[in-house]
Amino acid sequence: MDCVAQPDGSLRPFMGGSPFNMARAAALRGAQVRFLNPLSTDQFGEQMRAQLEHDGVQTDPRFSRLPTSLAVVQITNGQPSYGFYREGIADRDYTPDQLLAQLAIEAPGILHTGSLLLVPPEHEKVITVLRGAKALGWTVSVDVNLRPKLASDLSAYVAAVHEVITLADWIKASDDDLELLGFVAPSRSYAAEVAQHFRDQGCSRIALTFGSQGAYLVVDGQSAQQDVPPVALVDSVGAGDTFWGNCVADWALHSAGASQRVGDTLRQAMCAAAINCTRAGCQPPTLQEVDAMLKA
Repeated sequence: MDCVAQPDGSLRPFMGGSPFNMARAAALRGAQVRFLNPLSTDQFGEQMRAQLEHDGVQTDPRFSRLPTSLAVVQITNGQPSYGFYREGIADRDYTPDQLLAQLAIEAPGILHTGSLLLVPPEHEKVITVLRGAKALGWTVSVDVNLRPKLASDLSAYVAAVHEVITLADWIKASDDDLELLGFVAPSRSYAAEVAQHFRDQGCSRIALTFGSQGAYLVVDGQSAQQDVPPVALVDSVGAGDTFWGNCVADWALHSAGASQRVGDTLRQAMCAAAINCTRAGCQPPTLQEVDAMLKA
């Protein structure tokens, strides 16, 4: 849960977490989505399960008696900063064997992970899952989404993310992520060079986002870039998750010809993220809302 600080000093809870947000965004775009992390039996966990199911996301029948994790969010000029409470919580209450057993009985599709699950030592479980999933024929999607305040050892965290990236087929990274990964003053002006770095590691679809500078997308060697659509900003919580959820959903729904429609994919994803920014917290739009904005 994202507990967002209000002007009066109180905290207002919003359902959040990067993979949770992305699952909702992809389902609202029209993709078939299952959320694999266990949810808590506490009130927050029940709210999250209900929200996922309302948005068309299938949830795992497993549950956890551990509490829901919390993030305390401070928003300054529309930009969020986070503090995390992540020990002994429900979404870490799983084993690689449990997830791989689930993946083995499903037709191979797209397995997404990233963000807080890449923080050591949790990344070791994730790497085991990703290696097993790739052996089963799954395509791996990773949103880097680094949260440096959460790591007791930032260099170990960055090294863990670099290791996970070598297993990714599709990857998304923001300018903040790129800077932490070692790129100097990352900007859209040399996005192609940055994308090539990830292509050299085996990634075939790469999204790089640069805040107000817009975004750059590569799909199987074809690229496009897009400015940020003008909107009345409320906050940017979940904008990146909404963006990537729409990209991945597009590829899941239309597997053929993805490289030929890279520009359309990017425009739709940028529009979805822009709509999300007009709302408090992460509230991804439906495909109908995106289409209406694009027509307007």
